Amino acid sequence: MAESVRDHELRGLLEVIETARSIDVAEGLPIALLVRVQALVACDLLSFVELDTARQVCFFDQSVPDGGYDDRRDQDPADSAFWRHYWDSLPCCYPDRSGDDRSVTALSDFYTQRQWHNTGMYADCLGGVEREAMLCISAPAGRTRRLLFFRGPGADFDSRDRLLLSLLRPLLSELYQELERRRRPVPDLTPRQWELLRLVAYGRTNAEIALDLVVTKDTVRKHLENIFARLHVTNRTAAIAQAFPTRPY
Repeated sequence: MAESVRDHELRGLLEVIETARSIDVAEGLPIALLVRVQALVACDLLSFVELDTARQVCFFDQSVPDGGYDDRRDQDPADSAFWRHYWDSLPCCYPDRSGDDRSVTALSDFYTQRQWHNTGMYADCLGGVEREAMLCISAPAGRTRRLLFFRGPGADFDSRDRLLLSLLRPLLSELYQELERRRRPVPDLTPRQWELLRLVAYGRTNAEIALDLVVTKDTVRKHLENIFARLHVTNRTAAIAQAFPTRPY
């Protein structure tokens, strides 16, 4: 019979988030928070990473305990072997291929143990990892932010673990956005520049923005040049990412 989530575990979820709200970190999530999450969903190693899979870039990789466990091989997302096998590894590329960043997934959703052992990802990067669960939180377009729960030989992640992670996901997403707002001060733009940049974020072309704002295309271009200068960026994508760091544009 599937295990249920008990009242004390629900209280633990809320305590995890409340504890982290007062902690400022330069990037990622507070390590103290990751330690608490690991206590709720037991695993040998918990990692939080942010990836740009198209460009094969890892922006950060936090792990508890630091250094991993003895049976786990190097799985650094910056490592070339990781990216070489990434698109062939069904659990890794699932959010990219499916567009589903809300489901809690596990290795066993994609492979039997024998199939997993025959993958290049297991052979070159994750040997010793027998069980894995993944939880994604909201991220800008082109990126994924993932909590990865690794276990060695033993029990798989069960329905209780998945339910806890499903309940935790929106809380962590909200917390991460709050931390990002504190880390990145609001850009100093005029109301007109904010209005124009929001239209850019929604995918409007210069011609469409000119019609919306009843100005010329040259005026739109000049506004964009001034916005880029204020934000110290050189293109629309970078401007959007800096002005709206927690929005999924």
